[in-house]
Amino acid sequence: MTGKAYYVTTLGDWQGHAARFANSHFVVLDSPRPGQAFAPGSASSASTPANPTIPDAEAKILVLIEADEGVHLSLEDESSFEPLPHPLAQKPISPAAQAALASHGVAPRATTFDVAEAIARVHPLLRHRVF
Repeated sequence: MTGKAYYVTTLGDWQGHAARFANSHFVVLDSPRPGQAFAPGSASSASTPANPTIPDAEAKILVLIEADEGVHLSLEDESSFEPLPHPLAQKPISPAAQAALASHGVAPRATTFDVAEAIARVHPLLRHRVF
């Protein structure tokens, strides 16, 4: 059985694990360099120096990962992946995550649900949904 969870990580770390995910989508959190525009991404995106619209491997991203429980447990042990609380829990995200997300309108003491709603304005597939 698969589950979904939100993480803050880097594009390079996400790429290193992407083959293990059933599905994933992300938004780049870092500000682009002058003359560079970042777009929302998915598992098919790749970082290449030839394409200046794609960020480098060190770019911070917010990613929604759909994977089995074993993958999520292993990502929680990875220091490069910061798991956000469950979207329906009324627990605020960490100050580090809030700082990374502040440019997208995420206020201090925001919950993961608040984050998902703010980021959905940029990438609608990152909105929290229950089916």
